[in-house]
Amino acid sequence: MRSNEAHRAAVLGSPIAHSLSPVLHRAAYAELGLDHWSYDRFEVDEAGLPGFMEGLDSSWAGLSLTMPLKRAIIPLLDGTSDTAASVEAVNTVVLTEDGRRLGDNTDIPGMVAALRERGVEKVETAAVLGAGATASSALAALAEICTGPVTAYVRSEARADEMRGWGERLGVDVRIADWAEADEALRAPLVIATTPAGTTDALAGAVPSAPGTLFDVLYDPWPTALASRWAGTGASVVGGLDLLVHQAVLQVEQMTGLDAPLAVMRAAGEAALAAQSH
Repeated sequence: MRSNEAHRAAVLGSPIAHSLSPVLHRAAYAELGLDHWSYDRFEVDEAGLPGFMEGLDSSWAGLSLTMPLKRAIIPLLDGTSDTAASVEAVNTVVLTEDGRRLGDNTDIPGMVAALRERGVEKVETAAVLGAGATASSALAALAEICTGPVTAYVRSEARADEMRGWGERLGVDVRIADWAEADEALRAPLVIATTPAGTTDALAGAVPSAPGTLFDVLYDPWPTALASRWAGTGASVVGGLDLLVHQAVLQVEQMTGLDAPLAVMRAAGEAALAAQSH
């Protein structure tokens, strides 16, 4: 555990103004009595990242990374966890007291934790909507909880090849389907939507009367049309805020050495989103 002297942490990315990470981390610091800790946001792109890292001093405890920096950071680190290496993406950097820079990926265990919180421990099959960076993290999470094949619904052969490659690397039996057949995905016991805002809106009308669990990684706007229709059936919906909170809990714990206050952080995130919607 680090002492309660002045320490700094921040989230980096571009764009970054929308990030809820400062709300979550600051709520944790307040609850934990870390009065001399600060957490900020910085607009940093790939070109600016090396210079930013060079400017860090011993007061820095850690960094959260969002797009487009999750891969760009890797050459600037002293080491990465097996989890981060498995998807070639780092969203967490811990700056150790002996000066090392260690990368991890808390998105993957964050997904697993968010699903377990809703009672999803194991599923026989699953569907993934989309094929971007978040989809690779979804496959890594499914490697832990899915015992059978995962069908990925994608728009292009290039994306299909990417998902097949991730499946081979992660030990997941990935089947490919065309996005035009995405209605079929909604019948899976677990559906993970990893696409940008608006992409799945057209699928809302195809939600079955008794669906399984939906994990929609968006948190703003929320709920999405798909999540709203899904919840209307009484079925379980896991949202992007759930993922954001669970991955942030792991970040706080790695950076501070203390148990993070999950409920406090979730309440802070919910309040911030509610304020934005008014």
